[in-house]
Amino acid sequence: MRSLAAVCVLALLPLSAWAADEPEPIAPDRAGASLSTSTVGRGAVQLETGLAYERERIAASPSDRRFTVEAGLRVGATERLELRAEGEPLVVLRGAERETNHGDFTLSAKYRFLDAAEDSPWPSLGVFPFVKLPVAEPPIGSGKTDFGALLLASFSLPWQVSLDVDAGLAAVGQSRPGGYLLQALVVAGLSRDVIEGLALFTDVAYASRDERGSRDSVVLDAGVLWRATRDVALDASVVTSLAGPGPDWAVRGGVSVRFGR
Repeated sequence: MRSLAAVCVLALLPLSAWAADEPEPIAPDRAGASLSTSTVGRGAVQLETGLAYERERIAASPSDRRFTVEAGLRVGATERLELRAEGEPLVVLRGAERETNHGDFTLSAKYRFLDAAEDSPWPSLGVFPFVKLPVAEPPIGSGKTDFGALLLASFSLPWQVSLDVDAGLAAVGQSRPGGYLLQALVVAGLSRDVIEGLALFTDVAYASRDERGSRDSVVLDAGVLWRATRDVALDASVVTSLAGPGPDWAVRGGVSVRFGR
């Protein structure tokens, strides 16, 4: 009997090792405004795509309507470092101005430099430098280069709740007069797994003015993320502006797919 038990244990060892090596379920960044410290992992490629529609009313002008196709690519260079490209392949503006063209494109990286210990109250930490390319002209984009960096902190809280807090600065390109305006960015996001594969999330994002004559803004979003499989996730959310410039309301939805894990 002891020999049989030993054989069973030896047979199960490869299975337990395989389970320990199982990658974490897909963790899209596109669903909400906040960024977690999670990376896609070495050798993995993650495609995040979606659609957005928003309306904004400005004084007595006709309501501005914006339809956007969103796309993002995340490539894992190491377990802690990923390289990214994100953009808007198609933007359709209707309202005070009518325009159909591509939108902004951004190159960025995410590096997680500190992992939180299991059951630790301390967060994992990362950094997110980015550069927005000057490829979208007014009225869709500014036609100027923006760059900056965020410090990322991800907390694991009780009751399957996650908290992501991002804060940083951006240098926003200006016109008439030229130069750059320093912009402060702060985002906080909460998410909770309600059942296996299904999570609810909400984010509050603050940004100081991005133009010299503009105002600070606060935006709120809330939505749902469904992990259909380990490597496929779908998301849907609603967005509204609480203060300053921003959409009266917006709806977003998309799908994220991970390859190579």
